Amino acid sequence: MNTFLKRVLVLLSIVALGLLLYSVFVENIFAKRLSPKDTVKFELNDLRLKVFYNRPFKKEREIFGALVPFDKVWRTGANEATTFETNETLDINGMILPVGKYTLWSVPKDSTWNIMFNSKQYEWGVDSEMNPLWDPNYDVVNIEVPVQKLESFVEQFTIAFDNSTDKLFLTMAWDDTKIAVPLK
Repeated sequence: MNTFLKRVLVLLSIVALGLLLYSVFVENIFAKRLSPKDTVKFELNDLRLKVFYNRPFKKEREIFGALVPFDKVWRTGANEATTFETNETLDINGMILPVGKYTLWSVPKDSTWNIMFNSKQYEWGVDSEMNPLWDPNYDVVNIEVPVQKLESFVEQFTIAFDNSTDKLFLTMAWDDTKIAVPLK
């Protein structure tokens, strides 16, 4: 066997071993995730917005007030911290959100939610005791928005951008609950 072919086989073996070790010790890249990753983008003229998050399923569970407790900080999704990026300064209910990348946190309540855009980047959403890694000292915007009750259930947590009424909203929906954050 020539030396070039041997080197290629050794390199492929190292790559395969690396993928196997990553899968075993970090994240099983071969298994279907319970809360799949998703990215939502919005583009209009020069404005570019992007949200990266993980989408847990309802699976016949009671969500708000149970799985996601009321009056406690939630990582707004599952797994990695949810991130929000903007390439232009935004006005969110009279508060200014400068250009940048933020982690998105929320405090669900029965009739309103607090939404926090936090300038600190967190790799994961919670610590080993399932407490949110959120640090309020890095909140750039903290607003309260009303809850909208839906007539039908949303099985999988969904973040989207809605500009169907000539106004732009960042929406979040899961179970029978929806909130809309106004963006200007």
